[in-house]
Amino acid sequence: MLRTVTSPGWSPPGANDYNCKLNPDHPNPVVLVNGTTGSGWEWMAGSPFLRNEGFCVYHFNYGNVTTSSRMPFQSLAGIRKSAMDLKAGVDRIRARTGAARVDLVGWSQGGGMTPHYYINFLGGSKAVDTLVGIVPGNHGTSGSSLIYARDLFPPLGKFGFDLLNSLAPAFPQQAEYSPLVDKIYQNGDTRPGVRYVSIATQYDQIVTPYTNAFLSGGDSKNILLQEGCNKDRSEHLSVVYNRRAWMYVSNELHRVSKSQSVPCISVDPYFPNVGR
Repeated sequence: MLRTVTSPGWSPPGANDYNCKLNPDHPNPVVLVNGTTGSGWEWMAGSPFLRNEGFCVYHFNYGNVTTSSRMPFQSLAGIRKSAMDLKAGVDRIRARTGAARVDLVGWSQGGGMTPHYYINFLGGSKAVDTLVGIVPGNHGTSGSSLIYARDLFPPLGKFGFDLLNSLAPAFPQQAEYSPLVDKIYQNGDTRPGVRYVSIATQYDQIVTPYTNAFLSGGDSKNILLQEGCNKDRSEHLSVVYNRRAWMYVSNELHRVSKSQSVPCISVDPYFPNVGR
């Protein structure tokens, strides 16, 4: 896995097979949208899972803050720039597959502010059928209250935020109560024509409070992994290797045609596993 983290540009297992045929049961390409710093490694479990479920899965990197495509940490650019990259990637996939709309499955930033910016301001509401966010950074995050350190030490805090804003603007832009959070959600969480699903874990230590992941209004659905399953202790990282989370994703993409019961299985925190 270390090799894949440090060598972006590869395709996760099961992804980017343009010989995959869309069909009435799976009419939309499924586009995997990285989280902050992600370069595809986060889809090592989910991409083959969805492909085995019959979906045509696609992936690309976005939000590169350097001129090198080999940059191991992606999705660090400003949210607007990343959303423009997302739009361009989705347009390419739609053109190559002939699909009118896609389904987006994103982790963290990839399920939160970047696709929401694309949908709200760049015409994405006409191209996206369903957005499934896995621990999405909707409404920003307190980062386990770390963002409030700038208020305790104003000069140092301002310096840190200014430095982050110049090197990796995705971080400060996703802070709770940032101007960009207000802009994205000021007219409501959802837009007509798009279905929204948010999957959260109460043990999330990055998107905090975890309820910030949830959406209201429109065609939206919120899923808490611990609802009826206390054995699921997945947090922000291990959730993308959590078989239960991917079963929920599959169910929401299939919607009615092929829903499967999601069992309560033990899932460990901090130790990526698919469940046991």
